[in-house]
Amino acid sequence: MSNPDRNISRRVFLASLGCAKNQVDSEQMLALLRRAGWRVTRDPEEAAVIVVNTCSFIESAADESIDAILELARMKEEGACRRLVVTGCLPQRYRQAITEALPEVDVFVGTGGIDAIVDAVAGTLPAGCYLPDPARAATAGPLERVLEEGPTAYLKIAEGCDRRCTYCIIPRLRGRQQDRSVEELMAEARMLIAAGKKELVLVAQETTAYGRRQAGAAGLDTLLGELAALDRGVWIRLMYGHPASLTAEVIEAMARWDNICRYLDIPVQHASDRVLKAMGRAYGADHLRRLFTDIRDRLPGVSLRTTLLTGFPGETEDDFQRLLDFVKEIRFDHLGVFMYSDSDDLAAHALPAHVPVEVAEERRERLMELQLGISAQRMRRYVEKTIDVLLETPLEEGLYQGRGAHQAPEVDGMTIVKVAPGKRGLKSGSFVPVRITEALDYDLMGVVV
Repeated sequence: MSNPDRNISRRVFLASLGCAKNQVDSEQMLALLRRAGWRVTRDPEEAAVIVVNTCSFIESAADESIDAILELARMKEEGACRRLVVTGCLPQRYRQAITEALPEVDVFVGTGGIDAIVDAVAGTLPAGCYLPDPARAATAGPLERVLEEGPTAYLKIAEGCDRRCTYCIIPRLRGRQQDRSVEELMAEARMLIAAGKKELVLVAQETTAYGRRQAGAAGLDTLLGELAALDRGVWIRLMYGHPASLTAEVIEAMARWDNICRYLDIPVQHASDRVLKAMGRAYGADHLRRLFTDIRDRLPGVSLRTTLLTGFPGETEDDFQRLLDFVKEIRFDHLGVFMYSDSDDLAAHALPAHVPVEVAEERRERLMELQLGISAQRMRRYVEKTIDVLLETPLEEGLYQGRGAHQAPEVDGMTIVKVAPGKRGLKSGSFVPVRITEALDYDLMGVVV
């Protein structure tokens, strides 16, 4: 008979916070732990070791990470937990200060320490804060991953960033951009497809910079084509682009392959040239207008997503009005807005004329109110059309949640699909033709044809 206490002593729970890139790191760490003999549990109350993979990109993300750490630290008293490990951006950014602020944590591991997770969990890594070079994270993990449920998987094509945007801490946390080889990415993609994934979402700090650091290296267009050719029944989606590095070749590759989603996520941050220069963004509003016009001309039906930032130091009401006018003009399908999050380790911290938080929040709300109307109108173009939908989650008898190619996971809306009584063979991961019957502000509803 097995010893239940011994089983508990080898159970590990991992909470993954922040972006999709963090999720990939978490899945790789879990694979390393499983290979070392640990059993992965989804219940923190029965885990002997709890790992929290953190985010600290902005203040609210750091606060969320700290709250999660403190909540899970209670398992040391109330559950089976004997060891608490914190990984990722929070220790990388705050270093020794975070070890003093959170004595509940046994060991901290920075962004370059994925390959140290087994020692950290086993207790053979010294207490304190372990901060190897972040560049190691690009190649530290194995191809194996303990995957999240569902038909979608993220494929991280690079680590780090070469930009020096004045509001962003990522280069300090993740190092310079390190591209993974096409061969390694193809091997990982084959593994994901073999595991049943029907959508591969390419992520990095700047996906559209892939292949640009090294002369003669394969570019993103080549990678997209090779991935698309692996299985024409699998969607390929591109996230986290940059207006200054998106090339005509990438757009051509997207036009060439019908299983590359006609969807582009290109965070622009602002549309005032003065603010963009202070941000260090290396483009202006006219460049953005030409870019989005060209994309729509060459990719008919493309869905465009962007991210904006309000309250950047020095942003005036005139600057903000330029941003409002730009959003009205371009009419993005999907749009997210963040407020500037100040910290003394950011270059933008030294800029004059910081914007009060309440003003930044009011501007954010005005942008989202504007986008609500634009989104509702953009969604109506799908009514009475038939689109392919990837089914994700059964909601109730005859009703599924899914997404069209124009909807990225987690950040965009959804498509609610009604299935006729008696129709069989549908499950999570199925592609089905759906006639759209109704458009909401951000979501669609339809019936299987």
